[in-house]
Amino acid sequence: MGVGHTGPEVREGLTITKETSRLLLAKDLAIAASAVDRLVRVPLTENQRFALISFVFNLGASRLMASTLLRLLNQGDYTSVPRELARWNKETLDDGTVRVNDGLTNRRAAEINLWKTP
Repeated sequence: MGVGHTGPEVREGLTITKETSRLLLAKDLAIAASAVDRLVRVPLTENQRFALISFVFNLGASRLMASTLLRLLNQGDYTSVPRELARWNKETLDDGTVRVNDGLTNRRAAEINLWKTP
């Protein structure tokens, strides 16, 4: 019910209400939006901004900050963003193996679709 929230208060067996879940989601999305607004130095459409907010919500601002995606975008290369988003579909297993994650592939596809939607 926590909609992707992480933090020191999150532990196995924690139960929260629907209202708390919504409040945490709103707070987490505001943090992600603030990071996008701070890091991106070129104009974005509303949908482009929302796509990047989703990305940051999922992966964190530090990943965007260090990414080729942000570097290219801030150079005005909007067309490279979908390709760069698609690269972020892998997970690292406990044994160090890296593999494509179908859930992340689907999430990136949704972000790409949103990015491309006027």
